[in-house]
Amino acid sequence: MINQEQLTVDRFQAVVWWCATAKKLFFVWRMAVGYEHHETEEMIMILADKIIRLRKKNGWSQEELAEKMQVSRQAVSKWEGAQTVPDLEKILMLGNLFGVTTDYLLKDEMEDEEFTDETGNVSVKRITLAQANDFLEWRKSASVRIAIGTFLCIIAAIPLLILGAATEVPAYHISENVAAGVGLTTLLLIVAIAVAIFIFCGFKNAPFDFIDKEPFETEYGVTGMVKERQKAYRGFYTKCNIIGACLCIISPVPLFIGAFTEKEFFTVIMLTATMLLAGIGAVFFIVSGVRWASMQKLLKEGEFAPQEKRKNRIKETVGTAYWLIATAVYLGWSFLTNAWEITWLVWPIAGILFAVVLCLCNLLVVDREK
Repeated sequence: MINQEQLTVDRFQAVVWWCATAKKLFFVWRMAVGYEHHETEEMIMILADKIIRLRKKNGWSQEELAEKMQVSRQAVSKWEGAQTVPDLEKILMLGNLFGVTTDYLLKDEMEDEEFTDETGNVSVKRITLAQANDFLEWRKSASVRIAIGTFLCIIAAIPLLILGAATEVPAYHISENVAAGVGLTTLLLIVAIAVAIFIFCGFKNAPFDFIDKEPFETEYGVTGMVKERQKAYRGFYTKCNIIGACLCIISPVPLFIGAFTEKEFFTVIMLTATMLLAGIGAVFFIVSGVRWASMQKLLKEGEFAPQEKRKNRIKETVGTAYWLIATAVYLGWSFLTNAWEITWLVWPIAGILFAVVLCLCNLLVVDREK
């Protein structure tokens, strides 16, 4: 005979299981049809972040997870980008694969966890949705300030060049001493303003320094929010890079035009036009690049991926030393020879050589890792 007490327990467990399954099915259906849009959107982002976090904890790439789930990499990318929702069968597979319950994956909130870095040993900071928004907004405004500071550094020598060339034109009645005094004073003032902008940006960025210097994890919803912003910004980023590249390519054209005349003043004017075009091109690169980099930092993508951090630290150290040396060479050569119309060539040459230096750094890092 069947034990009635055992039968009652089995029936009770079956009811509990069906209730839990119905709840999960309702959750998936609600996300699929867009029921309660705002709430559902947040829940989808939370699910996307959980998938990203669990994948990274297991040390898998999107390709590896896709292979284990028997789906395409694009499908995994859409799950993590909160663009689509895995069906119930895939959610069950994810739970088994990651060693977590489906309840954990489908909850729209959960208890705080202790996050660790890639080694699993060290507690790391968590970036909240509010902090991520503050960081992105600050980097948006900082990108403009940094671009202005860089532009000022590029054009700082223009007044000195024009005044120096004007001394050769009798109609202007400008002595060499006046031209040098006013020109150098203006140069130093412009550079001082640029340096002040850079220092201000450094102080304002202090609350977010840990993003560059320390391991961190993002809270639920952050990755989805950043990916949405990145997707919306991609078109503008591409256009800025195209415009910046075109301006830098055509910037030598005025200088080439000036080279065909024997009038020194006209040649200097063409040189300043070259510097202005190069400076404007740099502004487009910096404004778009700083904002794009801030999103990549939060997503740990590109050069900010964990495996690239060591390379970046070496590049930053080498880059700082390199550009300090280049600046010293430029200023020393310029003041000693007073040949400001020639010494500007230090910067394009330094830029080309810097690419070579970075390639050598990458080769050295790869050799050490082997």
